[in-house]
Amino acid sequence: MLSVLVVLPLSLSLRTHSMPLSLSLRTHSYQRRHAPAMASTAAPAAVFSNTAVNTETKMQVLTLAAALDRGQSYNPTSSDAYAERMGTMTALIEQLVASTPPLPGSMEALDGEWELVFTDVSHGIFRSSPFFLAVQESYAQAGAPEKAELFFKLHELQTCSFGISKIGRVAQTIDSSAGMLYSEFDTNLLSLTALPLIGFWKLLPTFGGCVITASSAKLEGDEIQMEVEYTTSRPVPGLSGLRPLPGDIGRKIADAIWNLKVPVGAIWKLLPWNKGPPKCSVKLVYFDGDMRIVQDGPEGNYFVYMRPVAPRPLPSLKESGNF
Repeated sequence: MLSVLVVLPLSLSLRTHSMPLSLSLRTHSYQRRHAPAMASTAAPAAVFSNTAVNTETKMQVLTLAAALDRGQSYNPTSSDAYAERMGTMTALIEQLVASTPPLPGSMEALDGEWELVFTDVSHGIFRSSPFFLAVQESYAQAGAPEKAELFFKLHELQTCSFGISKIGRVAQTIDSSAGMLYSEFDTNLLSLTALPLIGFWKLLPTFGGCVITASSAKLEGDEIQMEVEYTTSRPVPGLSGLRPLPGDIGRKIADAIWNLKVPVGAIWKLLPWNKGPPKCSVKLVYFDGDMRIVQDGPEGNYFVYMRPVAPRPLPSLKESGNF
């Protein structure tokens, strides 16, 4: 009797376990036959060519640049928050400058698109534009550099307060064959327009575009010397642009605005404190083909540029006649 009680559960156990095993094998076979094919992912195209050069220091710079929002997290207008981190970044940049590979002797090496990833300049990363650099140098030559700082501070307060304006991508494109440098910055207008405690919906639509400053440029020793020629604009993909009127008339007006070139030189001469044309220069202090660091003259601020991972080139606009 004891043997029957032992053998019977064992027999039932074997039969019970054998059924799921068979079913499992059939199920896995079915899944293998009907599983969706894995999409093959192509390896991303290489963007950087000198990753072995100053790798550790560059990684630290790029990591801290991201954490500091390209330098915008430090705003001396409001507080000294992140001042210590900015000091750490300045020390890292100076380490790179001290270990730069040989600097190029011609503009051809600088050709192409560059995106700003960090600057330690106060009151707006838009100051990488040659137009604002020319304003800074003009006041310095007039013996009133403090007025330039006041100008930038007021500009930042008037345009960036209450979410009125937000700076997006900042970039430069160098065309040595034409002797030109095109500086760009995207601006989003009315990106934050809700009233806390009253409503959480947008009151006004967000719009904006890309402001482009075209300057002649040449490399003299380690200095990139520029003279601003004109400013223009272009739409930013995914961002509503100017459309003052509906219909075809509105489209034509918008196209005229996008293609408008403002001759900076002609207007510049009308301002009494300007003693000459809108010129400026920056010193090339680091270059390895992937990263480019320049330093402005009057204040010694650093601007760190990298080759873009997601390029947004200008040639199509040149072909359209806008450049």
